[in-house]
Amino acid sequence: MTTSPASVAVITGAGSPTGIGMAAARRLGADGCRIVITSTTDRIFERVAELRADDIEAEGVVADLTDQAGVDAVVGAAQERFGDITVLVNNAGMTSQATPAGPGSIDAITTAQWHAAIERNLTTAFLMIRAVVPGMTARGFGRIVTVSSLSGPVQAYRGDVAYHAAKAGLLGLTRAAAVDTAASGVTVNAVAPGWIDTGSATERERAMGAATPVGRPGTPDEVAYVVAMLAADEASYITGQLIVVDGANSINEERAV
Repeated sequence: MTTSPASVAVITGAGSPTGIGMAAARRLGADGCRIVITSTTDRIFERVAELRADDIEAEGVVADLTDQAGVDAVVGAAQERFGDITVLVNNAGMTSQATPAGPGSIDAITTAQWHAAIERNLTTAFLMIRAVVPGMTARGFGRIVTVSSLSGPVQAYRGDVAYHAAKAGLLGLTRAAAVDTAASGVTVNAVAPGWIDTGSATERERAMGAATPVGRPGTPDEVAYVVAMLAADEASYITGQLIVVDGANSINEERAV
């Protein structure tokens, strides 16, 4: 897989040292991309230092991507430092377990919880895609990869209806944007990770990973590989697709075994 030496990749939601966003940044940086990473806290600058220690050209931006001003700040910083954005990886979004806007079942979720989850997980990707598409289509090249989830587009678990709706919405956004941009040399795809052993994974989530046919959770690097593949120059005929990375969890019928 190759990316152009001039490639500039923006990866959102890369504040965690052990998350999918940072794994994607390392992978794309190793492939030759110049990297701009974002998070909502100053810890992003620690990640920048780690990337630079690996001889990767990198910059970090603290931004709230549910706000257009935050999106503008990220795009502006990338263009000022490195030039035109050629790769966008939408990884921002999470389920909060500790705030009033946390998860809720269909019979208990509040309107505030619903809106917060949609904003974090779906609106952030919409705003970022809308911001970079005009430049990509004008240049005739672009790669957009959105990290969705197995939860929502393919399966669901109990107690988090808004997260599932938002992640399913990312697939609809991906497909619609792919059709809109297909004739312009821009590809738009989504990745659906299953149970991934990030630093924030709970013991229950690791146990669910151990119950997959592969017998373990996935790693952020395994998801990052698929992100990099979709971002490569050669992936020009793959667009509007959902690539599942779940250790065969979604196709396993033998749940009692």
